[in-house]
Amino acid sequence: MDVYTHGHHESVLRSHRARTAENSAGYLLPLLRPGLDLLDVGCGPGSITHDLAARVAPGRVKGVDVVEAPLAEARRRPGPEFAVDDVYALSDPDDTWDVVHAHQVLQHLSDPVAALREMRRVCRPGGVVAARDADYAAFTWYPADPRLDRWLALYRAVAHGNDAEPDAGRRLLAWARAAGFTEITPTASVWCHATPDARAAWGGMWADRILDSAIATQAVERGLATRADLEEISAGWRAWRDSPDGWLMVPHGEILCRA
Repeated sequence: MDVYTHGHHESVLRSHRARTAENSAGYLLPLLRPGLDLLDVGCGPGSITHDLAARVAPGRVKGVDVVEAPLAEARRRPGPEFAVDDVYALSDPDDTWDVVHAHQVLQHLSDPVAALREMRRVCRPGGVVAARDADYAAFTWYPADPRLDRWLALYRAVAHGNDAEPDAGRRLLAWARAAGFTEITPTASVWCHATPDARAAWGGMWADRILDSAIATQAVERGLATRADLEEISAGWRAWRDSPDGWLMVPHGEILCRA
C-alpha cells in the first residue's frame, strides 16, 4: 500500500473539508448533468463528493478512499454511498461509471499511470476520467520567508521518500497519455490564499499540520528534520498567516480524459 504523506490528522481533514466542487472541480462541472453515475476516488471526508452528487442527482454517486478513517465524517450527510477501495484494483466491474473523478490523489501514488488505467477500466465508453493535482514546486508566496522555503523542501523530500510525486500537476497530461488516453483536455487553475480568512485557514492549518500530522512523524523518523526544525517552520506559517500582506498561490494541473 502506498503511504499517504499527510495522514488523517484533524489538521489535514480541516483543509479537506474546505474543498468544494466550485473551488476544486470547476474544470469538470460543465460536463456534469442530472442522471450521470459518478465515482469519486480518494474522497476523504466527502465535501466534494456531496457537491458533485447534487450536480448529477438522481444519478448514483460513490466516494471511495483507501482507509476507513475519513469516511465516517463523509457518511454523516445523506446521499452518496462511501466505501473503502483501492484505486489500483477498484471493486467495480468494467464500464460502471459515467464519470470517474480524483482530486489531489495521483500525487500520492507510486504508480499514477496504473491508477489512471484502472479508473479508465470502470468508466463507461464515452465517459470522463477527471483528475486535478497540485504542483508543489510551483507554489509561490509573499512575503519571502526562509522558514517557508524549508517547509517546501521538506515536504517534497518526504513525499519523494514515499515514492510519490508532489509536482504532479505538470505531469498529468503525460500520465494520461501513458495510461492510453488519446482524447485529453489539459487545463490549469489556482487556489489563492490572500484574504484574512483564507490566510487564517491555510496558514493556521499548516502551522498545525507540520507539527502534528503524519508528515511531521515521517520527517523526524527519516532524519530530514528535528522537532526544533518543525517548530521553526510552524512559526513561519503563523508569521505568514498574521501578515496583512500575506499572499500564496497553489497551482494545479487538470485533465479531462474521454474513455
